Amino acid sequence: MAKPTKRKVPGGSPASTGRVTPKGGAVPRASAGRTASSGASGRYTAPGSPVKVKPSGRWVPYTVFTLLGLGLLTIIGNYLRDDAASNWVIFLGLGFILSGIMVATQWR
Repeated sequence: MAKPTKRKVPGGSPASTGRVTPKGGAVPRASAGRTASSGASGRYTAPGSPVKVKPSGRWVPYTVFTLLGLGLLTIIGNYLRDDAASNWVIFLGLGFILSGIMVATQWR
């Protein structure tokens, strides 16, 4: 692919320095519309102090491990029964495990 040709600035001297925009051209976007007295800077300022998050209650870890254990016992118990294993019992056990994982996301 060929290299594109440079555009010439109208009114430029024949001995051009390679500049493609006129000197003293447009104001950069970062400072457009701002004055020195406005006090606004171009830097990012973080919001104020974040809200302190309280630690979770004592019930959260107990509930997590209870639901995970209940799900595991339900699935194991399904296979230890004398009659055929049921898919619904497996789904129930997986539901307990998923509930335990969802409660675990609230643990701080």
